[in-house]
Amino acid sequence: MSERLSIDVFWSFRSPWSYLATPRLLDWSRRYDLDVVFRPVYPIAVRTPEFFENVHPLWFSYFMTDVHRVAQFLELPFAWPRPDPIVQELKDGRPRTAAVQPYIHRLTRLGAAAAEAGRGIEFADAVARTIWGGTENWHEGDHLARATAAAGLDLEQLDATAVRDADRLEALIEANQQAHAAAGHWGVPTCAFRGEPFFGQDRLDVLLWRLRQHGLCERS
Repeated sequence: MSERLSIDVFWSFRSPWSYLATPRLLDWSRRYDLDVVFRPVYPIAVRTPEFFENVHPLWFSYFMTDVHRVAQFLELPFAWPRPDPIVQELKDGRPRTAAVQPYIHRLTRLGAAAAEAGRGIEFADAVARTIWGGTENWHEGDHLARATAAAGLDLEQLDATAVRDADRLEALIEANQQAHAAAGHWGVPTCAFRGEPFFGQDRLDVLLWRLRQHGLCERS
């Protein structure tokens, strides 16, 4: 019997590209004999906040054009989140990561806890659809609870784990970030397969080709 294939998915709740990749990754986890291992990391605005100080002045305008276009191409609803999972302040016309971050730590710890519960990619898909799919004030009311339930988990229980085990989950997230770098890339989403990184939602077809070279089969 051949070895079951597995990919690591390094993923951020602030990345629209992560959101746009996730429905396909979730489909793979259901369609193929493949372990899709969800490994949440903090966004670049947390890991490398100086990134935004150094990008080309045209970077942001092209980014916004491209992400909306790709969402339309994939036929996925898309709107920039309100509130943004990362709080940033404009300084000299460039975004700077604020010292106080009320959303991203909770989200990432919840993602790590969901991964431990074996429902990581399901949680990522449901929550990302809520955050990036146009839900106003996604952090209020029962929006996250409903998304978590759609992933087969309970938000109250997941939040309790995220608070009780915060230090342990932070260590897990840091380990994910180190593994992300060791895989050979820094951006998200990055999928890693047998020492080879595939960065971006636009490399999933290439990754699928590589997996098929290694005997990827559909579930019977």
